Amino acid sequence: MSVKIRLQRHGSKKRPFYFIVAANSVAPRDGKFIEKIGTYNPLTVPATVRLNRERALYWMQEGAQPTNTCRRILSFKGVLYLKHLMRGVSLGLFDEKAAWEKFESWNGEHEELVAKREETHRLHKAEKRHAAMSESVRKVEEKLSAKAAAQVAEAEADAAEADAAENEAATETPAENQEG
Repeated sequence: MSVKIRLQRHGSKKRPFYFIVAANSVAPRDGKFIEKIGTYNPLTVPATVRLNRERALYWMQEGAQPTNTCRRILSFKGVLYLKHLMRGVSLGLFDEKAAWEKFESWNGEHEELVAKREETHRLHKAEKRHAAMSESVRKVEEKLSAKAAAQVAEAEADAAEADAAENEAATETPAENQEG
């Protein structure tokens, strides 16, 4: 029996969510599987991956072949690097303690990198939101200032008409007073 580590699709239409499973290679994509190893949600930024490293490593050492996407996920989570280190232990290049120290060192650096990416994305998203808000505020202020300018112009025109009518009335009134 040939075993594959692959994704099993769940979730609704256009909202994918995947289980990472070890399954018989002839089983259908969403069908029977041997063991669920983890989950993968591509909709979050960055994509959320929960993986049982020990079981994934066990299946990799047993000869399970990951699909391309699962290979990327396993590489991202360090399972392939851990398999590489365990092969070095089995060949006698170094002991298991040294292998785990190397892996923990790599994992710490990797976690910092992921946290930095998340922070960068969060800041970029906040800047984008702020820019959009500033743009909409600017447009509203332009509309309000245009309305205010129109109202001021209308008020000035009304004041000018009133002044003209007042001046006209003032020039007519003394003429009537002189006649009488």
